[in-house]
Amino acid sequence: MTKSEIALTVHQTSRPTGFPTPAHFRFVESPVPEPAPGTALVENLYWSVDPYHREMMDGDFELNAPLEGRALGRIVASRDPSLPEGEIVFHRSGWRTHSVVRPEEVRRLPHHDGVPLSAYLSVLGGTGLTAYVGLTRIARLREGDDVFVSAAAGGVGTATGRFAKLLGAGRLIGSAGSAEKVKYLTEHVGYDAAFDYRTAPVAELLAEAAPDGIDLFVDNVGGDQLGAAVGALRERGRVVRIGTVGQYNTPDAPPALFNHADVVEKSLRIEGFLVRDHRDAQEELYEFAVPRLRAGTLALDETVVDGFELIVEAFLSMLRGGNTGKILVRAAA
Repeated sequence: MTKSEIALTVHQTSRPTGFPTPAHFRFVESPVPEPAPGTALVENLYWSVDPYHREMMDGDFELNAPLEGRALGRIVASRDPSLPEGEIVFHRSGWRTHSVVRPEEVRRLPHHDGVPLSAYLSVLGGTGLTAYVGLTRIARLREGDDVFVSAAAGGVGTATGRFAKLLGAGRLIGSAGSAEKVKYLTEHVGYDAAFDYRTAPVAELLAEAAPDGIDLFVDNVGGDQLGAAVGALRERGRVVRIGTVGQYNTPDAPPALFNHADVVEKSLRIEGFLVRDHRDAQEELYEFAVPRLRAGTLALDETVVDGFELIVEAFLSMLRGGNTGKILVRAAA
């Protein structure tokens, strides 16, 4: 078989303890599949690697089977009239170069002129939808709210920062894991203040960055940052819980410590959500973000890795904070 006739798929081979390594994955070669009646063959162009994949490695992903994940690809062979060849589609059968899909498994992308394809996996995809739903539906952001975001230099964190500013937030504070990321947040994303959470106790760093407190905490991490934020919240403050990436690789880490009386005495609200329960907000996100992308008032924060053969490396790098913004893998030209 020539290279163009070979399909590559990533399998998980064992369950990790702590941080996964390349040894927990393997690439499997097979002939490019033929679509059966009622399906179509998609040649994938972009893949998303996401923090939630780490949680799924502990039991949700079947071993020695293709991994799932968000992807964008072009239909190259179809045996269903609703899946025309040449169409670009979104689907969740990623971590493989070629996917066979049924109509109900794909979403055809809208044709928004001037919007890069990668945006549909970053600020217009699940990453952007998470940030948008967290701010608008869960937090119900009010104009002038002072907002603190953990993991602010990641995909959801950068989208949250940019959306919050566009929605009229007041002071915007972010935490990140390096001086370079802190600089990126304040110089490029629009954060008013940011700090490297590794340099001192988070409560001290947050008090310095937000001496008058905060109204809203968008939490991607948990742990000490959640504890510090609860202490800094003003009356009727809100916490939006998106993830606990700080514990994905250290499941035995102690839970966040905070003064539980604060929740009552300050009338706080702590609420988590899963973005899959808010798919109905997708069109609303397009209406909000697409005109701003075209106008240049909303920018993309993306780290793009070229070559499907680097998808495992990209995933492991993301878990260790090696990306700024949303990390994507792009098919080699």
